[in-house]
Amino acid sequence: MTSEAGPPLPPGLDLLWGRRGPGRRGPQRGLSVQDVVAAAVGVADAEGLEALSMARVAKELGFTPMSLYRYVSSKDELLQLMWNASADGAENLVLEGDGWRARLRSWVLIQREALDRHPWITQMPLAAPPLAPNSLAFVEHGLEAMDGTGLADQDRLRFIGLLTSYTLSEARMAYDAARAARAAMAAAAAAAAAGADEPPPVWTYEALLRELADERTYPRLHRLAWAQEIGGSPAGFDERAEFLFGVNAILDAVQALIDRRAAGGS
Repeated sequence: MTSEAGPPLPPGLDLLWGRRGPGRRGPQRGLSVQDVVAAAVGVADAEGLEALSMARVAKELGFTPMSLYRYVSSKDELLQLMWNASADGAENLVLEGDGWRARLRSWVLIQREALDRHPWITQMPLAAPPLAPNSLAFVEHGLEAMDGTGLADQDRLRFIGLLTSYTLSEARMAYDAARAARAAMAAAAAAAAAGADEPPPVWTYEALLRELADERTYPRLHRLAWAQEIGGSPAGFDERAEFLFGVNAILDAVQALIDRRAAGGS
């Protein structure tokens, strides 16, 4: 990337947008920014964000940690590059479906699929909306999905933020629940292998509700617990169905605002 005219951007963004001037240290032969980012994504995909460090990425590449600093100045900068890489191809995204609702639903599902492929994204700090090139391209497609609705750009951006926040939250809960379930099953297997008479139970949400929510104190929760509608997964309800329920509820809100705007409401 070459430097372009314009005010200095924050570290990380200057590299992503090609506005970083040449450094004092030349590039390491046989290595590139793309190599560093790809190795970092591989580590995070396999072991989670907690396993990621500059030293670990350098080891994966067969270089010294100091050699990585020729390309990225810090771990925080590396995280920005990884986030951008997780959305590769966003500029060529094609949303399927007829009408704004189908296209926006497709946009949300693409986002959720990316989070399921790279669950470490849900562990990243998010102090401000992502401003990497691929992130902006993805947001642009989301805004485009609502063309023809009559909604103001500001309203469209609000719904994009709402859908993104919801999707990130749901993906994180699904990821954390899956990790907790794996840990519980591993503990039960270890206890059995050690010859424990009664290995610790692997609790489901439904089973815990039945154990804790007595009918007198929590009549509605008690009714839910014994209705056999929650399901037997550790997290409770069918996660995919619940996620889509929430997506559809937000899309209903979009339609309600479209109708209100069309009727002249504020």
